[in-house]
Amino acid sequence: MLARIAHDLYWLGRNLARAEFTARAVEGVFQSELQGPADAVPGVTLGWSALLAMLGTGNVEPVAREEALARLILDADQPGSVLASVERARAGARTLRDVISTEMWEAINTTTLTLRNSGHARWGAPSGPYVASQYVKQRAALIWGIADRAMLRDEAKRFLDAGGDVEVADMVLRMLRVALPQSGAAAADGHALVLLQAVGGFHAYLRAVTDPPNARPVAHFLLFERAYPDSIAACVDALHDAFSAADANPRNSKPVLRVSRLAADLDFQRRALAGEDELTGICERVQRELAQIDEDVAERYFAGALNGDHRLAA
Repeated sequence: MLARIAHDLYWLGRNLARAEFTARAVEGVFQSELQGPADAVPGVTLGWSALLAMLGTGNVEPVAREEALARLILDADQPGSVLASVERARAGARTLRDVISTEMWEAINTTTLTLRNSGHARWGAPSGPYVASQYVKQRAALIWGIADRAMLRDEAKRFLDAGGDVEVADMVLRMLRVALPQSGAAAADGHALVLLQAVGGFHAYLRAVTDPPNARPVAHFLLFERAYPDSIAACVDALHDAFSAADANPRNSKPVLRVSRLAADLDFQRRALAGEDELTGICERVQRELAQIDEDVAERYFAGALNGDHRLAA
């Protein structure tokens, strides 16, 4: 496979996952507002300002809901917004028309045009955040479903999936680092429930865990529960499978080896039953490792993308 094609597929997956995750996060915080004022819960506040800071579209200063939603959903100039992510996905998909199916391209294109052209006329009502997030979640599910059914299980699909796994893991870690209480702080148990809703794991948690959805069991679930596909451990396992299948020589692949070490470390930490302070440190370390994995991937597989169409490393 050409390095350029692998690069575009990887970032198509990342941008699709970013749009879906941002929509889920907006819906989670919006629902928390309906349940009561954010400052009624002790500890770290998982509100609009924190969400903007996590997604790289603002700082931690207080911000009104309307302004936050404008940045998070429809502001094409904000790199972390839903519209910007979908626009990048559409631009990448245009270069991959001979790799992805026509149905997948049409789904991405229609989603982008709808978000671009509807604007606040459609999403500006009081229920707009919920409607917009529901639309993006449904369209993302459609796009990923088409990819699963229409694409060959070859290198192209592996890099598309790998991009999505990296992005999901990174976004979950960002939210965990904000939602988990700092050392000595009161546990923001109310925001642990918001966190589950924001990542779409509420019902999965209720089925898998008997403990109430408080800060520590929720963090443990999102970090270590391999049966939940958006947990950090599950994403790392999926990354290992994707790179092992796509690489012609996985035993000498730096990304494969680093992902293997990370998976083993997560398994060890799960067995050690880390406390809240340790969980915060685990999130920081795993996020640094994911950033290094991303660099290793670019070096091994995409090195030729900017210097001509070279083949992937053997």
